[in-house]
Amino acid sequence: MKKTLKELSPTTKSVSLILFTVFLFSLQDAIAKQLINDYPPIQVVWARYASQSLVTILLILPFIRKVLTTRNIKLQLVRSTFLFSATFCFFTSLKYLLLAEVNAIFQLAPLFVTALSFFILREDVGARRWAGILFGIMGALMIIRPGSPNFSFHMFLPAGAALFYASYLICTKYLSSEEAASTNFLYTSVVGAVIASILVPASWVPVALPDLLTFTTFGLMGALGHFFIIVAFRIIDASFFAPFTYLQLVFGCFWGYYFFYEIPSYLTVLGGVLIVTSGIYIWHRERKRKLNS
Repeated sequence: MKKTLKELSPTTKSVSLILFTVFLFSLQDAIAKQLINDYPPIQVVWARYASQSLVTILLILPFIRKVLTTRNIKLQLVRSTFLFSATFCFFTSLKYLLLAEVNAIFQLAPLFVTALSFFILREDVGARRWAGILFGIMGALMIIRPGSPNFSFHMFLPAGAALFYASYLICTKYLSSEEAASTNFLYTSVVGAVIASILVPASWVPVALPDLLTFTTFGLMGALGHFFIIVAFRIIDASFFAPFTYLQLVFGCFWGYYFFYEIPSYLTVLGGVLIVTSGIYIWHRERKRKLNS
């Protein structure tokens, strides 16, 4: 007999939500890559933030004053700017690189989080986790291949996106005990929309009628994905989901081939495997450390 939704275990519900979230984010990346073929990256970033912010504000309008209340306005602005910068670097890289390349290099983000936790949060990072970070960076260099005929400085864009995103996560980690999740989410949406709205007029390209619906609803995938993450994290420990997020690389390879006929090189595949393996190893060591503490 088929189980109803209420009969499913918390773990099954949460894993289902996170898998669907990763699917949504990967599909959003593929749509962004398609749009960036015809429009400036900042315009696509603007579409993502504007539509997401509009929906978010409409949903929380009855209690928006309460949600906007924060004791950490400077950190909220810095955190939101980090996420905007990560999004801009990521989307811009889609114009020049394969989806698989972008997603593989971006998987450095969890490794950067571990490194930044040591320097900023003063958390203890053992030799084994530093070794994992080193191997992950080696994997990224295999993909970037500095000095080779195929090298392009655009290869550093997803690495920059990963560093900005890791910085955003460090700020989020600090604010998680200080602010409500709705407050954090609203600020990232609105601040990103404001920055994009300031930058986009200089390079605006009129939107073709067939693309109008895509531009209008583009950010909804991101908003829905973030909502599912919040729901999932309320059910079970967030650290449980780290390995599942690497499936975005698999989805990225699929969408790259399905929509753009992209086939990643063997060095991209090997480097991606090394980055993901390093990330899972570091995740395993962190969970083991928490269990023993």
